[in-house]
Amino acid sequence: MGIYEEIKYLLAKEKVTLTSISQILQKRSYEKLTLSNLSRKIKKQTIKFEEVREIADILGYNIKFEKKI
Repeated sequence: MGIYEEIKYLLAKEKVTLTSISQILQKRSYEKLTLSNLSRKIKKQTIKFEEVREIADILGYNIKFEKKI
């Protein structure tokens, strides 16, 4: 599953819209990250890791790396 599907899944699971995420991100010093910019970045998979981390934080999730066994 790519970042687009992951974010869409979490948004649906938490019953949150991308619009509300965009508004919160703009308040958190991401002034230029409009809804259309955010949507485009997610769809084209050009979103920065820090932006994904912020989205996860807003939704109440942590990003965790695990070593393969």
